[in-house]
Amino acid sequence: MRLDGKVCAVTGASSDIGEGIVKRFAEEGARVALISRNLKSMGDVRSRVGYTDKTASVVCDVTNESQVLQAVDRIVSEYGRIDVLVNNAGAITDPVHFHAMPQSDIDDLINVNLQGMFHMTRAVLRSMSDVKSGSIVNIGSTASERAIPKVHLAVYSSTKAATSMFTKSIAVEYARRNIRCNCVNPGIINSGMIKPYLDDPAARSVLEERLPMGRIGQPQDVANAVLFFASDESAWVTGTVLNVDGGRSAAEG
Repeated sequence: MRLDGKVCAVTGASSDIGEGIVKRFAEEGARVALISRNLKSMGDVRSRVGYTDKTASVVCDVTNESQVLQAVDRIVSEYGRIDVLVNNAGAITDPVHFHAMPQSDIDDLINVNLQGMFHMTRAVLRSMSDVKSGSIVNIGSTASERAIPKVHLAVYSSTKAATSMFTKSIAVEYARRNIRCNCVNPGIINSGMIKPYLDDPAARSVLEERLPMGRIGQPQDVANAVLFFASDESAWVTGTVLNVDGGRSAAEG
């Protein structure tokens, strides 16, 4: 059991990738606090995962610092500590030219993808610093590394590029306190907004042909990478950004 006895907090827990992470963590013996704005969705995830005795739902909007502090206090009060934080909560918009983006969409991407990560990390670091132990895993995106022609995601990609740099900065700043911080960059994953496109065999085939491994990634592929960073197997790994993309980054540079 690679996470036996560890207390883990997963934001964006009601998403496809969030559910995959919760499932892998629970399978490996962790006690998992699911964090999301939607209580019913978290309940559905816990039912599907099947480890209701090891999981708990915590309603929280990560963009609201007051709610974040209350959520972290609740988890620490219940379990005594937080060993692992996964910053998985994220937002993405339909691809549009930057000049046509409403300011409200820009603000939403920044607030969820960056401020939400900042709020959660700062709150949890206070607890981890007391015991000088912990692992933080941020979920980024391969969109942080290159712009995709005809897929207009300037703001989203910028927030994910910032996630990579934030990961490295926190890793170095807190290394002497035995707190690690790493990042997983998913590529094309069968989750979220991309699911409808994958229902079209022709569109799916086009995407698969661009991947050296010839298949679309699944949430569990991301979850397995997150599990490594969360576990003691990566005890000497920090500040690392890992692409989980079926070889696409290696093929396209």
